[in-house]
Amino acid sequence: MIELTINGMKREYPYGTTWLSVAQEFQQDYEDDILLVQVDGKLQELHKKVKECSALSFITGRDSAGRLTYRRSVKFLMLKAFYEVAGGVHVRKLTVDFSIGNGFFVKPEIDFPLTEEFLGRVKEKMEEYVAQRVPIMKRSIHTDEAVELFHKHGMFDKERLFHYRRVSNMNIYSIGGFEDYFYGYMVPNTEYLKYFDLVKYQDGFVLVFPGKDPKVVEPFIPRDKLFSVQKDTSDWGRRLDLADVGGLNDRISQGKANEMILIEEALMEKKIGEIAGEIASRKAAKLVMIAGPSSSGKTTFSHRLSIQLMALGLKPHPIAVDNYFVNRVDSPRDENGEYDYESLKCIDVEQFNQDMSRLLAGERVELPTYNFITGEREYKGDYLTLGPGEILVIEGIHCLNDALSYSLPKENKFKIYISALTALNIDEHNRVPTTDGRLIRRMVRDARTRGASARDTIHRWDSVRRGEEKNIFPYQEDADAMFNSALVYELAVLKQYAEPLLFGIPRDCPEYIEAKRLLKFLDYFLGVSSEDVPKNSIVREFIGGSCFRV
Repeated sequence: MIELTINGMKREYPYGTTWLSVAQEFQQDYEDDILLVQVDGKLQELHKKVKECSALSFITGRDSAGRLTYRRSVKFLMLKAFYEVAGGVHVRKLTVDFSIGNGFFVKPEIDFPLTEEFLGRVKEKMEEYVAQRVPIMKRSIHTDEAVELFHKHGMFDKERLFHYRRVSNMNIYSIGGFEDYFYGYMVPNTEYLKYFDLVKYQDGFVLVFPGKDPKVVEPFIPRDKLFSVQKDTSDWGRRLDLADVGGLNDRISQGKANEMILIEEALMEKKIGEIAGEIASRKAAKLVMIAGPSSSGKTTFSHRLSIQLMALGLKPHPIAVDNYFVNRVDSPRDENGEYDYESLKCIDVEQFNQDMSRLLAGERVELPTYNFITGEREYKGDYLTLGPGEILVIEGIHCLNDALSYSLPKENKFKIYISALTALNIDEHNRVPTTDGRLIRRMVRDARTRGASARDTIHRWDSVRRGEEKNIFPYQEDADAMFNSALVYELAVLKQYAEPLLFGIPRDCPEYIEAKRLLKFLDYFLGVSSEDVPKNSIVREFIGGSCFRV
């Protein structure tokens, strides 16, 4: 017998008992389905057998690891149902392309028109499998066998990905005989996958997931501007055979990393130039307002945009909204009693509007500087007058929200949304999450500029994301222009900086699970030296060596 302490209660179980049996015994104590178990700091799937441990906890759909597991499992169920309804011979490829809103955009390459009626049948088939409680099986096979298996199924991106895998074995999942490889854990069977939707959108469809509440699937809200930017990036990657990690690794192993970096940076410079041209064409535009989530590269983008504006004969002046912070003692606090620096109430909105209005009127204004050490706003004789051909480049997380600039004329504002919208996939069914790219960027920068540990960055990340969802994402479609700051090669460069930081997180820390997941993720990439990264690259904002003050 194995003795365990669960939720403060001692229990004994025969050898061979699965965690699923234990979870079912305690399910009544949880509002949401138990999806995984955490054993001595390590995640395990419920089909695993019980073992002695010193620490044990259950993971539900309200936990980060549980949400990822649920989404991954629903995605697998969708693939199974789609191929079943379509007939495998009629599906050339089914790519889970990128996240959009509360779901994944899926791009099918099929021999018939994609219709609402067809998607309805796929959804019905998924619901049928849910009712049947089909087991999600897992088996370990040799990497060489996996390469042969996916070559046989025409999944050539997976075949290419596995060519660079150094492990000898890998796990393959199956639902009713349909096999695939997935990066991460699965639920035990399809009964757990009750909440989802399929919505036809653009030239594909969106697989919609629950939000914060694991039992509520909120209606999909189209984000056409964001979709257009992501699709452009995705299409560009396909044209250059850089849509997935296997293609990226091919370029690196062939000695073409420098060429790839130069092409990417040239494309980015071209897009920045196009945005500058659009601003210059709007004669009334005097306030260029830039916002985006954490680690989007806003500072470097602002510098590069300013250079492009100067090349067009304009004279930009940078304005950081952070300099309009109220004094720290007057800052609002969040539900945990900590200062909520991402709240609009942290900004002296009245003073900001007064100063910007005076500048637009041609008056001389003394601009503030915020002292982050003392937590107070200071004035040091920094005066500015806005003359002909001069514009303000304003950066801050609230810049897309008209509540920040409520008194400023709309025709004078040009809003830009910037984010690192990763279009690179691990393979056609496994995405590189945009938030992972930003987290790794921030981790590397925090360690370099603030001496912060990877553990600290991971610990704060959920709070950062909550602030983004509240203060930035709701306003992104209001932007006049969107800019994607993600570079297809960047994770191959960031890898060498991030891995030592992640290895430094002890096993007994709550952040260890996330660190282990990110290390496994980075293991897919071949490394690239940072020597070939240009000094003005957005990547330099995170790894250092930028020609700008960032």
